[in-house]
Amino acid sequence: MLKHKNIILGVCGSIAAYKSAFLVRLLVKAGANVKVILTPDGANFITPLTLATLSKNPVYTQYFEEETGVWSNHVELGLWADLIIIAPISANTLAKLATGICDNLLTAVYLSAKCPVYVAPAMDLDMWKHESTQANIAKINSYGNTVIAPGSGELASGLYGEGRMAEPEEIISFLDEAIKKSMPLYGKKVMVTAGPTYEAIDPVRFIGNHSSGKMGFALADELARLGADVTLIAGPTAQKCDQNVIRKDVVSAQQMFEACSSVFPETDITVMCAAVADYRPKTVATNKIKKQDSNLVLELEKTVDILANLGQAKKANQILVGFALETNDEENYAKGKLEKKNLDLVILNSLNDKGAGFKSDTNKITIFNRALERTVFEMKSKTDVAKDICSAILKIVK
Repeated sequence: MLKHKNIILGVCGSIAAYKSAFLVRLLVKAGANVKVILTPDGANFITPLTLATLSKNPVYTQYFEEETGVWSNHVELGLWADLIIIAPISANTLAKLATGICDNLLTAVYLSAKCPVYVAPAMDLDMWKHESTQANIAKINSYGNTVIAPGSGELASGLYGEGRMAEPEEIISFLDEAIKKSMPLYGKKVMVTAGPTYEAIDPVRFIGNHSSGKMGFALADELARLGADVTLIAGPTAQKCDQNVIRKDVVSAQQMFEACSSVFPETDITVMCAAVADYRPKTVATNKIKKQDSNLVLELEKTVDILANLGQAKKANQILVGFALETNDEENYAKGKLEKKNLDLVILNSLNDKGAGFKSDTNKITIFNRALERTVFEMKSKTDVAKDICSAILKIVK
């Protein structure tokens, strides 16, 4: 959930500042863009060079950097951030946030920010337990900020108890879950199918199609980004998911049917984007078929209609989305598919649109809902098309 997020990490004066180096590394590894603001006291515990190297960005320490002559605009920094995490936050800075004292760059950015703010306290046991500290915690909570509670253990003073800053891994997990909870599809279970299926002729050859899986994988990523728990059932493809998605790989239409049938009953939303083979060889040769002088005749039989089966099993609270890839009389076929297969949305692709369909990085779609209302979209990247489809799904969810 942290991928592509703009994050400001504030580091205050505490022995726990050494953990900030690990936290920066984990944030960057998660795909976040990280800028660090180091308070004057924080610089006594960890160097700007360490944090700059790990974050791949200059570290901000004061309003005006004398060496470079650069002024750090606290308003721009506050507006740039998607979230602010202050870890560690000292009792001193905690009190400043609670009372609005603005005497350094970090507190100025905090007062300018419009984004969620998280703080991870680090202090000695008696300081943490003191009534004034607890009152300050209550105050910043009342402002809409979030406190990541400290853990218990041996403290720098030699005492044992609460006050240890949460571990970097715990902070990452906390942020991931907090962001996910704020997403519109949080708590929703989603199934997406993607890619082709391969129907065996013999141990070497198969019947397949040109689907790359790009559209289905873009949808799985976008649905996960919106907070859903996504299961992706993928035919043979080289595509990879960026987001945290449960992936099940299959080969044939029958395998995809079995995988979908096992997952579908528990899903809230299903998006059937895979290009499933309509026919398969009636008999699969056990050995490689040798080339002969005469023609080879294959007898084909229908594969199971996965979408129709799911449509029949669909409950009133489930959303089912299908795709229609057509070459002629496109809209009539798409509308017919929506009605016959009990869909909530059907996404029409036409191979007559250059740049749409298999293998390309772009697509051009038309969406029909249950009322047969038609929404036409221009040619876009498949990532942007996935966002359009998810917007249509969100309208039904809401």
